[in-house]
Amino acid sequence: MNRVINFMGVRNLAFALTLVVTLIALGSLAIKGLNFGLDFTGGTQIELAYEQPADLAQVRQQLAGAGYADAVVQSFGATTEVVVRMPGDDPELGNKVAAVLQQTGDKLQVKKVEFVGPQVGEELRDQGGLGMLLALGGIMLYLAFRFQWKFSVGAFVSLVHDVIVTLGVLAFFQITFDLTVLAALLAIIGYSLNDTIVVFDRVRENFRVLRKTSLIDNINISTTQTLLRTMATSISTLLAIVALLVFGGDNLFGFSISLFVGVLVGTYSSIYISNVVLIWLNLTTEDLIPPVVADEVDERP
Repeated sequence: MNRVINFMGVRNLAFALTLVVTLIALGSLAIKGLNFGLDFTGGTQIELAYEQPADLAQVRQQLAGAGYADAVVQSFGATTEVVVRMPGDDPELGNKVAAVLQQTGDKLQVKKVEFVGPQVGEELRDQGGLGMLLALGGIMLYLAFRFQWKFSVGAFVSLVHDVIVTLGVLAFFQITFDLTVLAALLAIIGYSLNDTIVVFDRVRENFRVLRKTSLIDNINISTTQTLLRTMATSISTLLAIVALLVFGGDNLFGFSISLFVGVLVGTYSSIYISNVVLIWLNLTTEDLIPPVVADEVDERP
């Protein structure tokens, strides 16, 4: 057998690191809180139509110079159509924004002005949180049915850790939390779960092959066997996310940074959280392979 890396030899140190990082993340969430975007807090959405393709960076700079620093500027369909979202419910806000942008000589018109109330934002936030909880609950049921309930607990703890740490980073740096970031969190759950299941599946297979091997040795062997796959998947995913960070612009920054943090902590948790939970719960061969019950022999004459 090839050299086996003793991942679980430093599990106590990894647990201490996990505990510290998780406490810092929870502290950031409690003290600073999430910086909810207009999708959740409400505001005004203004649709603009330019005669020429719009320069989004210049539009953001113009609005920031006019005192609208919180404005979110995005393309909408064609390159000549722009959506501006900002706090406030002033009915004349659309005309004011158009006047600011026309000062540079750009020709544009206001197509539509809509106000999204905070009640709608609260509903989006509550439904998003409920959707995340339902996803976690469904994952637990699937793993309990597909593997065994101890695997389900390990995956659940790992996924909760990933979400908490990612939210903690967003809260610490006050990165805007909008619907794209919520989508990133759901993607992180799926990515981390896939990584964890790959390791779990190998652990289960090795229980059948290496019957006399201890649980810790089994986990070390299984994690080593899947390490190349884990590293290849994580590195290729991170390269794509870095491209989004560099070229995606301000609109995708929160989405990209959430995915970046989530992939890093998801890779870590699939080794040092989900597996450690299996050790704490004392997973045994009997949990996966019930002992064979010998048939009773009738010895009566």
